[in-house]
Parts: sequence; C-alpha cells; structure tokens
Amino acid sequence: MDCPDCGDERTRVIDTETSADGTSVRRRRECQRCSFRFTTYERPEWDSLQVKKRDGTIEPFDRAKLRAGIERAVEKRNVSEPTVTNLVDDIESALQDRETRIVSSSLIGELVSGRLRDVDKVAYIRFVSVYRAFSEPEEFLRELDAVLDSEVEDFEPATADDQSPNT
Repeated sequence: MDCPDCGDERTRVIDTETSADGTSVRRRRECQRCSFRFTTYERPEWDSLQVKKRDGTIEPFDRAKLRAGIERAVEKRNVSEPTVTNLVDDIESALQDRETRIVSSSLIGELVSGRLRDVDKVAYIRFVSVYRAFSEPEEFLRELDAVLDSEVEDFEPATADDQSPNT
C-alpha cells in the first residue's frame, strides 16, 4: 500500500479491525518514511458481478459498456430510449439472478442478441455480426437468412379453412 502523503510503498499495519457485520476489514497504517498515518478498508469484490472475457481476464461488470453496445446496434433505428433502458435492466437482472458472480462475456452476448432479436431485427444483425466476429460474408448471409426464415414462419396467411362463412 503506497503512502497517500509521500507515495512511498513502505507502510506497515498498526491495527486491524473487522467490521461488526463482518463484511469489511479496517486497517490503520503508518508510512515508514514520513510517519503519516492513514486508514484503509478492505471489502470483497465478489458481491459485484465480474465478467470473464474471451482471453481469460476478469473485469467488473460495466452497465455503461453494455448500454453502449446496445445503443450502437440500435443506432438510427426506431428503438426508443426507454426500450434500451429496459433491455439493459432486463439483462443485468438476469445476470444478477445467476448463482455465480462471474459471468462469461459470451453469456452476456447471447442475452443481448436474444433480446435484440425480439426488439429489432436489423439491430440484432448488427449486434451479432460484431459479437460473433463474422469474418466471411457467408456467415452474415446465414444469420440474415435465419432471421428472414423466422419472419416467414411468424407470418402465416389465413387459409380457406380458417375463414368462417358469411351466412
């Protein structure tokens, strides 16, 4: 721990005390160079969400980063600000509800893409093309075909059997 007064790294712990609820540790420290005394608090980070990146590094979950990714995907689309906020809230809530505090970036990507697909198909295509790092036009085409095929399945024209006679 560096001294906040002189910046020297040689400090020693004078006193250690655990908080009443056991969630933090208070330490009184003294700089061995300038004798400046200061207090530090240690709290576990496992209470907050952590994201495990593809390269194996772990970083704190960043709601602003999630929002920025969604906003890039819906840029110039007819998606309202409250809809984006609801998406971010929904995804963060789904992550918080999980058993573990460390979630993979691929899980976050799947949650975002699944929800974007329901909100705006073009935004979905934009997002997955970056998230899945399409390197060939064929990959892009396959995903686009899957989206278009699902729209055709959703649209089923009424057949003669479905229509009631006008009597």
